Amino acid sequence: MYEVSVEAGFSAAHFLRNYGGQCEKLHGHNWKVRVTVSSMKPDDAGLVIDFKELKDITNKFVEKFDHVNLNELPEFKDENPTTENIARIVFEELSAKVDGKSVRVKEVRVGETEGSWASYCK
Repeated sequence: MYEVSVEAGFSAAHFLRNYGGQCEKLHGHNWKVRVTVSSMKPDDAGLVIDFKELKDITNKFVEKFDHVNLNELPEFKDENPTTENIARIVFEELSAKVDGKSVRVKEVRVGETEGSWASYCK
């Protein structure tokens, strides 16, 4: 199995409803997003996916999270904008764009602070 990963980032504010602690107040983070795709076999050029292509797709999607209050986005109308939920949403959106005959999104890992990550995979 071959794997290729890229990282992107965004800065945003959020608050957690029904949390019962400080995070119920509006606050911000500089999130890091790592997307890993996999394939059993590279293409004829020896690539699973071009790094630039994967980075462009990832950046284009996460830019909608940049410098906003995540709670105001439709994705978080009914659920908290937790790091876990962000990872799942990025995974689902990128899978729809990247998954094909020979390549698929394997994992999306999102870091909220230095040393704190949440992952989503199928």
